[in-house]
Amino acid sequence: MRIKEESDGVSASRNHLVFAYYVTGHGFGHATRVVEVVRHLILAGHDVHVVTGAPDFVFTSEIQSPRLFIRKVLLDCGAVQADALTVDRLASLEKYSVTAVMPRASILETEVAWLNSIKADLVVSDVVPVACRAAADAGIRSVCVTNFSWDFIYAEYVMAAGNHHRSIVWEIAEDYSHCEFLIRLPGYCPMPAFRDVIDVPLVVRRLHRSRKEVRKELGIGEDVKLVILNFGGQPAGWKLKEEYLPSGWLCLVCGADTQDLPPNFVKLAKDAYTPDLMAASDCMLGKIGYGTVSEALAYKLPFVFVRRDYFNEEPFLRNMLEYYQGGVEMIRRDLLTGHWKPYLERAISLKPCYEGGINGGEVAAQILQETAIGKNCTSDKLSGARRLRDAIILGYQLQRVPGRDIFIPEWYASAENELGISSGSPTYQKSENGSLMNSYTEDFEILHGDPQGFPDTIMFLKSLAELDAVSESERTPEKRQIRERKAAAGLFNWEEEIFVARAPGRLDVMGGIADYSGSLVLQLPIREACHVAVQRNHPSKHRLWNHALARQQAKGQGSTPVLEIVSYGSELSNRGPTFDMDLSDFMDGEQPMSYEKAKKYFARDPSQKWAAYVAGTILVLMTELGVRFENSISMLVSSAVPEGKGVSSSAAVEVASMSALAAAHGLSISARDLALLCQKVENHIVGAPCGVMDQMTSACGEANKLLAMVCQPAEIVGLVEIPSHIRFWGIDSGIRHSVGGADYGSVRIGAFMGRKMMKSIASSMLSQSLPSSSGENIDELEDDGVELIEAEASLDYLCNLSPHRYEALYAKMLPESMLGETFLEKYADHNDSVTVIDPKHNYGVTAAAKHPIYENFRVKAFKALLTSATSDEQLTALGELLYQCHYSYSACGLGSDGTDRLAKLVQAMQHSKSDDGTLYGAKITGGGSGGTVCVVGRNCLRSSHQIIEIQQRYKKATGYLPFVFEGSSPGAGRFGHLKIRRHISSKLT
Repeated sequence: MRIKEESDGVSASRNHLVFAYYVTGHGFGHATRVVEVVRHLILAGHDVHVVTGAPDFVFTSEIQSPRLFIRKVLLDCGAVQADALTVDRLASLEKYSVTAVMPRASILETEVAWLNSIKADLVVSDVVPVACRAAADAGIRSVCVTNFSWDFIYAEYVMAAGNHHRSIVWEIAEDYSHCEFLIRLPGYCPMPAFRDVIDVPLVVRRLHRSRKEVRKELGIGEDVKLVILNFGGQPAGWKLKEEYLPSGWLCLVCGADTQDLPPNFVKLAKDAYTPDLMAASDCMLGKIGYGTVSEALAYKLPFVFVRRDYFNEEPFLRNMLEYYQGGVEMIRRDLLTGHWKPYLERAISLKPCYEGGINGGEVAAQILQETAIGKNCTSDKLSGARRLRDAIILGYQLQRVPGRDIFIPEWYASAENELGISSGSPTYQKSENGSLMNSYTEDFEILHGDPQGFPDTIMFLKSLAELDAVSESERTPEKRQIRERKAAAGLFNWEEEIFVARAPGRLDVMGGIADYSGSLVLQLPIREACHVAVQRNHPSKHRLWNHALARQQAKGQGSTPVLEIVSYGSELSNRGPTFDMDLSDFMDGEQPMSYEKAKKYFARDPSQKWAAYVAGTILVLMTELGVRFENSISMLVSSAVPEGKGVSSSAAVEVASMSALAAAHGLSISARDLALLCQKVENHIVGAPCGVMDQMTSACGEANKLLAMVCQPAEIVGLVEIPSHIRFWGIDSGIRHSVGGADYGSVRIGAFMGRKMMKSIASSMLSQSLPSSSGENIDELEDDGVELIEAEASLDYLCNLSPHRYEALYAKMLPESMLGETFLEKYADHNDSVTVIDPKHNYGVTAAAKHPIYENFRVKAFKALLTSATSDEQLTALGELLYQCHYSYSACGLGSDGTDRLAKLVQAMQHSKSDDGTLYGAKITGGGSGGTVCVVGRNCLRSSHQIIEIQQRYKKATGYLPFVFEGSSPGAGRFGHLKIRRHISSKLT
């Protein structure tokens, strides 16, 4: 239907409509589901013009009709894949820019003209953004049909590639906002650009032939087990081998290249009709996409899947697949090395139970017809981009273009309502009657240590006791937890000792990124903590998962030491819940492998890269302390420290893991030394260029005290009491933070560049070849002045330079920024062992170098103020120092819209005329670029009310209810460790 000035202007009849159907350029999955919708539209007598980059046979093999018109045009690029399993995030954004942003004006002009030329009654998009805008410009209604949208997919890529790409995300969201409504498919992601939604059943292609007919045509008997390999292209350099399959099995290979296949692998034609072949198979092996998941569910076909890297659609589809008992996850290295047998045998034991509708194509076609003839299928609403506002969804930020109209209605329903994920702050309630305490003492004998009454520790022990009660038949809606619990249930030998350690996250009160420049920092260990349970067993007694056992048997070496890890909460960050490896993999001949090799080892599969934080502690102990691990190791990781919020979740995992391992192996390591060892894990094995304050706080912190530390490299100078009238809070912005992100590393490199330049300037002044910026010549300086410049010529840490010296001699001589290759040509190296200069990158220098120099001064002033007389002036000054730090982060390029918004909300509370403000300051924390802000205020009830008010205002503006950190707990050193053994009597009952 064309949009007319008069309400009754309809240009089409019910019997013959013209649809323009745009299909995204990402893979065949979108095209195959479009086929089913288009087929029903054509059956109803309508013309459909499909705009696609997919091959014609995808459509013509299923639809032979003169009413189908195919126009080969590509208007977006989807996600660019480095190989069959890996998305290249930066390349995806860059290609989208080239494909859809740069030629945008000409695309819109061309599409508007084409839509008018075919007299389209409705534009349908799956899910090409610019199609919605072109339809609006042409005066034609549009509808999207999809389970995800590209604004959500690309928003996460921006975090890795840098915020300068974020305008792409918002332009996409604005384009989508021009459509009438969304026809939403099962397994959907959050899609905040769409206000009005109609849900439909699964869209799946129909079957042409029966299982028996397909097998007869292929010459395969009913007694042969058949797996279909459906990857849409195989991983690079991969060669299939006969021994990959269990004896007597056959494999149908879709999209095979020209490689010669073994006799038990059958190459399918490029245009083979996959639904029939799937229905004739016993299971499928492939990667998750809408097409594979929907058709596997529809045909009750067990699906062995391997995760794709960096495609945010996947976890939602995976949860749907596993909920209906249709999925088995295969580890990537087992796919590539051919250890398929345990996964395939597990798959054919499944009984998929999806009983929902599979006529989504027909339902969607009916809705599209009714919309095209003018029926209003959804509620009235404001149209176009005026509906859009800032939104934060699962840690991804969709940000309005600055200067747009902000007087717009709230439209975003936060993701926790859609996905059942709660937000806000957890509350620990200690049982008055000690029932929790009694429950864990009934389950375990405490051989060493004391849980100290921590509710989270008691709950962790209780969860351990419940593991062996997990059964294969257990079914609850929390499917993502069941798989983790089943894996964990096989970890431990309950007759042997288990060692438990606890390490908290931290709130960065002052210091932040200045730690790597040698600053004084003030850190508060938070209430939320990570628990790790470790057990060592002789290899002959170790309980191995089936795939690990199969891998060991394939080597023919008998029982050898194996590491098995289960990590709870994996689905919240889209990582694999389990990890295992032979401990011999850490050896390179007679010596431990290098950290660089270990970094590559863990990076091979991003869904399991998290294991570097845990298993990396083993390699560091081997390398730095000469420890050798002769026994198998089982580890269970359960962390309540939220990831990506800038409160050192990674440090908590590292410290808890190494503490538990040290206890289990009788190693005596001081808390300080343990923190330094854990920093090596993060710097050299994970590859995140963080300073040491996170690990030091997690290991050495004390409850309700600020750990004061000079990071040169890690000297604790004391614990600072927090005055009773002062309180600190952390408020999470909802924007994911990562010290491995592009922005943090660039600022760190810029700081080290600045240090190198200042040392060079000082050296030149000493050689009398260069006057200072103040015009002084070296000969005119007193002896003390010469000594200062000599010290600055060999400056170890930027923070050893005072602000007044920086301003007097160096500030005017540093460039604002410098290209990497220019710096390398002049200075050769920036002398930072954990970062590498990109010759093509332009690094900010002045702001990055100035920040730690001034931050060190601010931290010293903050520490002194905490011990000064109680007064409003004291609190005002403390708050002002926080604000100064916050805006200095922004000057470095490490701010974010979410954290800026929170800081402004604190300021609004502080300066409110209608209420006495009891909050005095706020700053972004840790590595910046999102995460949490630290707030300082008066310790009173009014402050708590104002924090709640800020939560609510932030949610109203962004759709995200911030998590609030409050409370504190001791570091791992103070907690020590627990040595426990299960009561045999409790296990029998």
